[in-house]
Amino acid sequence: MILRAENISKKYMRKTRESNFFYAVKQAELSLEPGKITEIIGRSGSGKTTLLNMLAGLLAPSEGKVYLDDQDLYALSDKELSRLRNRTIGVVPQGQTGLDSLTVLENVMLPRLLYEKDPDCSKKAWTLLEKMHIKEIADAWPRELSGGELRRLAIARAMITEPCVILADEPTGDLDDENTAAVLALFKEIAEEGTAVLMVTHEAGARQYADYIYRMDGGSLSQVSGEARIEDIGK
Repeated sequence: MILRAENISKKYMRKTRESNFFYAVKQAELSLEPGKITEIIGRSGSGKTTLLNMLAGLLAPSEGKVYLDDQDLYALSDKELSRLRNRTIGVVPQGQTGLDSLTVLENVMLPRLLYEKDPDCSKKAWTLLEKMHIKEIADAWPRELSGGELRRLAIARAMITEPCVILADEPTGDLDDENTAAVLALFKEIAEEGTAVLMVTHEAGARQYADYIYRMDGGSLSQVSGEARIEDIGK
């Protein structure tokens, strides 16, 4: 499956002397291909997270459309979109997103159990916990975890449904060098298995894993390189 955005933008209203609205994202086009890693870089506040949320089916664009193959995501009802997103799109958001009433293992398993029973769910969850180096805290509660452990929980949870697209917003933000390398290697591995991966990141080391690199600047998206060339990117 290919997730693509066609001329999407996000406009917010405000009252100033200059204008009564502003664009958080200005007419962006992007296609996420199976088996490829796409990276978006840019300063904080440049519109990266807003763009990711529109691609994820979490924030309706003001203009333009988002398609998963031929399906217009925002033509679906909320119920239909939620089910499609659960099945096909794994999202790693910023911040602490673990449910406090569930253990680490239960948090990871949750997306797989929302709509149907899965007898293999526990086995798949344990495999992801091991890959994320958090198997030993499977029975812990989110409030007991460090920022890095919560980040790894979110990544494991996003991958439990084996989605065709992974959208990760600063997936290595709270991780040390060892766990950053492990997460980036895992994204590379699942891309090689056919998953489309998008990373919004400030992590310089992520660039060597990317097939395509884009930059967000003041809400505008531009391609930096096709098949990623670090020497073309700069800082």
